[in-house]
Amino acid sequence: MHIKAAPGRGGSVKMSTVSVPELKQISREDAMRLGPGWSHSCHAILYAANPGQLFGRIPMRFSLLMQMRFDGLLGFPGGFVDRRFWSLEDGLNRVLGLGLGRLRLTEADYLSSHLTEGPHREVAHLYARQLTLEQLHAVEISAVHSRDHGLEVLGLVRVPLYTQKDRVGGFPNFLSNAFVSTAKCQLLFALKSLTETPVRVSALALTANQAQTQERARVPGPQPVSNHWRSRTAAPFSLPRLPPLGYSLLSQNQAAAVLTCWE
Repeated sequence: MHIKAAPGRGGSVKMSTVSVPELKQISREDAMRLGPGWSHSCHAILYAANPGQLFGRIPMRFSLLMQMRFDGLLGFPGGFVDRRFWSLEDGLNRVLGLGLGRLRLTEADYLSSHLTEGPHREVAHLYARQLTLEQLHAVEISAVHSRDHGLEVLGLVRVPLYTQKDRVGGFPNFLSNAFVSTAKCQLLFALKSLTETPVRVSALALTANQAQTQERARVPGPQPVSNHWRSRTAAPFSLPRLPPLGYSLLSQNQAAAVLTCWE
């Protein structure tokens, strides 16, 4: 499954190649032969070509959905599937029904499987389906009325798949959020696989990341606020100014896909 960039004017994409952070990829067949000591998670990427332009000059190219979870982490719709009772697709569709409403994926939407490292033996299965922009919007509306909305799922978000001229706004800033488990790696893997687009790391951005991380360590935390702030005559209260997030919280081993677009 591959997609072509949505048409747009006033922007260009400048890319160079670097390796995406890799998990150990495994075939679907081999994953199904793993023993009962392995757990299986299934998640779905829903996306659509988007011909719109941000500020009338930055091509949106695609709209891709992630969700804010109950624990404050970003992830893809889906969850764990008990292989004793469900096939991968049936288990995935059961979870999607709780968080998105009526949406069913099939084996034809299967994209990849990866083994995760660490104490938990997990196989992360990823599915992807391209929708029209209208269908994607209908999914967003349906999700608000699903059973898990406001509980386990706090809302869907569209990933900003562009980078502003400062090389920080947009996708780089988005990547400095906290992601659950393999979600960030799956996002980068999917962008590379679905768009046939090379993925690169901006050396300038990584340098900025290190500088911002050091600067953040020197920024004092908020000071206790007295009751005087309630007085109309008191000086206005303001929190310490924090440096922009940019690439902070990203390590060099978690290389960010930087899609640089500007006029």
